Amino acid sequence: MFTLTEVASLNDIQPTYRILKPWWDVFMDYLGIVMLMLAIFSGTMQLTKDQVVCLPIFDQTQDGSGGVLETHSPELGDAFWNKENAIGEQAAPLMSKQPPKGIVPSNPFPQSPAFTQPQPKGVRTKLDFQQYVFVNQMCYHVALPWYSKYFPYLALIHTIVLMVSSNFWFKYPKTSSKVEHFVSILGKCFESPWTTKALSETACEDSEENKQRLAGASTLLKHLSTSSEEGSPNQSAPVGNKSGVAFSAEKLVSEVPSMTILDKKDGEQAKALFEKVRKFHAHVEDSDLIYRLYAIQTVIKTVTFILILCYTMTFVTSIDFDHVCEPEIKHLTGYSKFHCTHNMAFMLKKLLVCYIALICVYGIICIYTLFWLFRRPLKEYSFEKVREESSFSDIPDVKNDFAFLLHMVDQYDLLYSKRFGVFLSEVSENKLREISLNHEWTFEKLRQHVTRNSQDKLELHLFMLSGVPDAVFELTDLEILKLELIPEAKITAKISQMINLQELHFYHCPAKVEQTAFIFLCDHLRCLHVKFTDVAEIPSWVYLLKNLRELYLVGNLNSENNKLIGLESLRDLRRLKILHLKSNLTKIPTNITDLSPHLVRLVVHNDGTKLLVLNTLKKIINLAELELHNCELERIPHAIFSLNNLQELDLKSNNIRTIEEVISFQHLKRLTCLKLWYNKIISIPLSISHVKNLESLYLSHNKLESLPSPLFSLLKLRYLDLSLNSVAVIPPEVGFLQNLQYFAITGNKVEVVPKQLFKCVKLRTLCLGHNCITSIPEKVGHLSQLTHLELKGNCLDRLPIQLGHCSLLRRSCLVVEDHLFDSLPIEVKESINQEASVSFASGCKCLMEGR
Repeated sequence: MFTLTEVASLNDIQPTYRILKPWWDVFMDYLGIVMLMLAIFSGTMQLTKDQVVCLPIFDQTQDGSGGVLETHSPELGDAFWNKENAIGEQAAPLMSKQPPKGIVPSNPFPQSPAFTQPQPKGVRTKLDFQQYVFVNQMCYHVALPWYSKYFPYLALIHTIVLMVSSNFWFKYPKTSSKVEHFVSILGKCFESPWTTKALSETACEDSEENKQRLAGASTLLKHLSTSSEEGSPNQSAPVGNKSGVAFSAEKLVSEVPSMTILDKKDGEQAKALFEKVRKFHAHVEDSDLIYRLYAIQTVIKTVTFILILCYTMTFVTSIDFDHVCEPEIKHLTGYSKFHCTHNMAFMLKKLLVCYIALICVYGIICIYTLFWLFRRPLKEYSFEKVREESSFSDIPDVKNDFAFLLHMVDQYDLLYSKRFGVFLSEVSENKLREISLNHEWTFEKLRQHVTRNSQDKLELHLFMLSGVPDAVFELTDLEILKLELIPEAKITAKISQMINLQELHFYHCPAKVEQTAFIFLCDHLRCLHVKFTDVAEIPSWVYLLKNLRELYLVGNLNSENNKLIGLESLRDLRRLKILHLKSNLTKIPTNITDLSPHLVRLVVHNDGTKLLVLNTLKKIINLAELELHNCELERIPHAIFSLNNLQELDLKSNNIRTIEEVISFQHLKRLTCLKLWYNKIISIPLSISHVKNLESLYLSHNKLESLPSPLFSLLKLRYLDLSLNSVAVIPPEVGFLQNLQYFAITGNKVEVVPKQLFKCVKLRTLCLGHNCITSIPEKVGHLSQLTHLELKGNCLDRLPIQLGHCSLLRRSCLVVEDHLFDSLPIEVKESINQEASVSFASGCKCLMEGR
């Protein structure tokens, strides 16, 4: 026999799960315990007290005097008499005569009158004790109704089924893990200090003050619209209507007072909770398994209640105290009928009535639960009240199992859901990150990360932080600020303290900006770099920076997104001079024509995507510099020949094989720099001589095999790079380039250096490395302005001593094998090794120009 504690454990759940037990589940649990106790009590009483007592029923006949005589089977009487004779043969002589058949004598042994006892009243039987026990047992199973015998066990089974059904969703593996995780997170959220601080902060906010703040923001936007349309016919139009940019709370936010600093440990725990809630939200909201399982177990309980009630009511009347038993054992006892009494009948009947009453109450609650389940949309949960009572207006509504669990918690205590909602709010999470961030990144720590770049400007690069620390805006001398992989970057009004800031970098960082900060950036920001994955990540306020000079956009701007590039309309960028697009364009965005009056430099780095449509370029009439890199161009685009103001053209890293169109460059009178490097050009057309204004020509990394003489009729050339081709001969006409300062033919097949080359007395950089040159003419000493000479990788056996006449040449800029340098006379080596009058960087400056 199992104990009450063991059975009650079937209904036991972890105390923490009680927050998911509404009042009806709790009530049904208590009813289950009462029914369980009733069943166990009934079973115990039945096992210890239950019995049936039976007496035989006589067939009665009337004698002559009206007395009742017992009649029974003669054969049974004879058998009994013979049995008595067998037991006591010595008593046979004492018997006077054989008793008449059918009459049971009062005493077969005659006694003297002195010892005669008074005869008992009633009817005597010839059954001994064992026979009575046998009859009682037979009649218990034959005459007693089955429900009287098995009611306690049925009640126990019913109760166990109901208990299991009530708590099955806590035990089923696929739901118990989610429920356990939810209860654990909910408890931590409820007790988190961050929840208390967040709710206490928002409780103190005045709704009227919020309205005034919003009204002020609206007025400020109108002011910005008016100021940004100076002199335009739509001067009074709002910013959003004019440019297609609507300021939302996501992009242009109001200033929010900072919250009290949390303990560092509490802050870390709160951040971990936010992450857990986010993952749990994504995991649980995908299915409704918990809701369906709870509904199914409630339906099972209701059906079980109906079945129990239906068949139990029919058996209430069958439990009776008196029973007539006909066990068909007449051949063993001599009697065919017995009158039996069931001593537990009254108790069982009362217990059954109590059990039916409990089942009825249980069933009514089950029906109410079904009504609650299907009356309300429990697979949807709204935090509308929480949003109204707090400043966390971004708390999302949830659905499926997540919503159902919150509905269940609300039946326990509404405060749990309210506190849990704090950890669903991005605003709340951002506030927490802001507090932790400012606590970690102090002014002193940020100052240590400030560096000077190659342009001698103060620069700060912040990488993978949760936000922008407030202390950044206290670095008033900072000139360049780089923010990379900061998902919640917010530029606050404090940026107005950074009076020296001119350049901002946002790398995968969709920054939000406050109104006051936006006004400051409009007036002071000159250069902006934005790196993104999708064009929608570009902050909308970027297109309204009226004083911006340079804009660098790096990301996906393919043809499908060109409408978004509308770059939301670039018309407001009235002072933009440089636009750099590193993307995968198939055509030049038409919106760029809005910049045509003032755009002077356009750079397109296409990362290998073929640029098919360039007609838009014709409209950018003031363009002075154009770079089209990695655009898979096969010829020089004709649209370029319409750019009359073009001064520099760079077509690096394309598939250009022929440049016959170069003759059209003669119409571009201002073109001074042509970069056709990293292509597949085989030959230079003779018409190159018509581009007489060229000063710089880049033809390195091509497939040139010869150099035409007309090339050297470009008398204004100062920079000529022919490196990494297959040129074998340097024409003597190279001496005509009297203005040449940089000449590179490294990595070719040159064997002889013509003496005419050294007539270019203005040469500062001469690169002849990695060729097949066997000797250097002595006239190299005529290059008095030479500062960089590269000879390494040739077949030289000595160096001319006239190198000592190159007074500006130093060892650091003489690229040659050591053994060749050591072969020079001592005085020449000392001349070259002496300290330069200028720094190494200045001495080699010409080498780096244009590269």
